[in-house]
Amino acid sequence: MTVLTTERLLVRNWTDSPPDLARLHEIYSRPEVARFLTVPWLPLTGPEQAAALLARWRARHADHGDRYGTWAVERRDGGGVVGTLLLKPLPSRDEEVLTDDIEVGWHLHPDAWGHGYATEAARPAIERELALGTPQVFAVVSPRNSASMAVARRLGMTHLGRRTDWYGGEELETFVRSAAPPV
Repeated sequence: MTVLTTERLLVRNWTDSPPDLARLHEIYSRPEVARFLTVPWLPLTGPEQAAALLARWRARHADHGDRYGTWAVERRDGGGVVGTLLLKPLPSRDEEVLTDDIEVGWHLHPDAWGHGYATEAARPAIERELALGTPQVFAVVSPRNSASMAVARRLGMTHLGRRTDWYGGEELETFVRSAAPPV
């Protein structure tokens, strides 16, 4: 199911299809992707872990409908899946409780870096969320990930500095985009 469409991209649900699971594995088994994501199960070490990752995402978003999710970003020209876009409630410091803070994020395969896909996919997701009444959307980035910080800035997000509010208290560069004040 397509969630968002841009000029070059479809943002859609990941499926259990062999090509989607293979691409999930290709993305999340790469050390250059996993090094910026502080989750204990990365990098993936076997293709069978892609199905478990997809099941984890589906469980996390089961009650969210299409408003929040962890979605595939696919080129409309048939070029395949370039990565993942996420829009979701941020986990608190203990990571078991979700906050009211909404996060946008992107994880692209290295062969898709430098083409503007993260910015193009994230922009309409942020705009839609702000239009639905969320006062602000955050991006939290590893302090070592200068490319993702540049994406956040291209999205018009304001840098707030390093914060430890989410993800187990890890210190992350935090960016925010706020809804325009009413006229």
